[in-house]
Amino acid sequence: MCAGSPIKGPGNRRCGEAMGETSMLFGMNALWVSTVVLVVTYVAVMVDRLNRAIVALLGAGLMIVLGVLTQDAAIRGVDFNTIALLTGMMLIVGITRRCGVFQYVAILSAQRVRANPAAVLALLSLVTAAFSALLDNVTTVLLIVPVTLAVTRELDVPPYPFLFAEIFASNIGGTATLIGDPPNIIIGSAVGLSFNDFIVHLTPVIIVVMVVQVLITHAIWGRRMHATPEDRRRVMAMVRREAIVDVRLFKQSSTVLAGVVLAFVLARWLGLEPGTIAMLGAAVLLLLDNLGRTPEQQSEEVHRTFTEVEWITLFFFIGLFIVVAGVERAGLLSILAERLVSATGGDLALTALTILWAAAVLSAVIDNIPFVATMIPLIKSLAPAFGGAEQIGPLWWALSLGACLGGNGTLIGASANLTVAGLAERQGVRFRFLTYTAYAFPMMLVSIAICHVYIAWRYF
Repeated sequence: MCAGSPIKGPGNRRCGEAMGETSMLFGMNALWVSTVVLVVTYVAVMVDRLNRAIVALLGAGLMIVLGVLTQDAAIRGVDFNTIALLTGMMLIVGITRRCGVFQYVAILSAQRVRANPAAVLALLSLVTAAFSALLDNVTTVLLIVPVTLAVTRELDVPPYPFLFAEIFASNIGGTATLIGDPPNIIIGSAVGLSFNDFIVHLTPVIIVVMVVQVLITHAIWGRRMHATPEDRRRVMAMVRREAIVDVRLFKQSSTVLAGVVLAFVLARWLGLEPGTIAMLGAAVLLLLDNLGRTPEQQSEEVHRTFTEVEWITLFFFIGLFIVVAGVERAGLLSILAERLVSATGGDLALTALTILWAAAVLSAVIDNIPFVATMIPLIKSLAPAFGGAEQIGPLWWALSLGACLGGNGTLIGASANLTVAGLAERQGVRFRFLTYTAYAFPMMLVSIAICHVYIAWRYF
């Protein structure tokens, strides 16, 4: 037995590590060391001078080397269900996007409303929200923005309002489902919430938020937009069928994606985790996409597909999970939880609404992914004060709504925002931080106010 071993030295140290014990380097205080590492990691991500994957992995390494975590504890801190879910969906989307279905839907949407600029603005927003509910936000805007720029060019209308609206729509739509936004993926995996749980609890309020958002963008920009008959005819002349460049792949990817979504809905009955479903769906689509190819061609195609996976995001998650595990193990989150309960007087409703607003404001100025990863163990530690884990459901929905919608508040609030800004600026469309924030922050607060009313009405 390790505990009774009289042996001193490296062998006994390894025994201690196996039991989860740590030995801080130079006898430093684990609480202070982990807090400093977390703060430095956050600041480095915000400053954005170093790639965020590098920052997170360095932070994770320091947590281990300085003795806050053992190597085994660090591995246990990584949520591999989240990693598998992200990887699987990235692979599915990476293959599906080649067939052109997303461009087809965007052109179809513009033509369905007879290329009326105000109606196109509203409909492209709704299409973006719908896609974001099933795909990740960054992928959605990468697919929609080029088509939007082409349509606005033909209509001779300013593209900025369309791109602004699509940023909002991507973050709003992504909030509605388990797989729509990375914060939801992390929350769902860590807490054991299903695809259906997110649909039941979040989709109703997200529909309201999206309708209000469409009305606001119409009031600010849409009602003043006009296009000449000649410009509208050019859009109507676009041949949408030409957007589908691979009919066979379109059928295969649509079938697999539909099957994956259905499996998410039936996950509890099937007894499968979302990560397993996503990875299996990716494997099936990879198989279908490579049938009939020689082994050499398969290797080339699979390699091409894997290069489209956002490895930076995945390794950022891995490093971040370890950093947060170190802070949790050191006891910082327990201290913060006690102070939060004390500040809210042990009132569950006040705690939920506090989390909603705090998450929204903070997610507007810092990346919502590390924020949510830090908040999850903090909220878990609140469970005993409120009667157990089954009683704190509203806190998870408040965190999701605040973090996902709060990302709309500034240009740095979510990855989709910066992605759209980058794509736009390559085409000469300027996205200034202050200009965006002047419009976005008040609009974000409106969406959070709606969620405040919804949470108070539905849960309390």
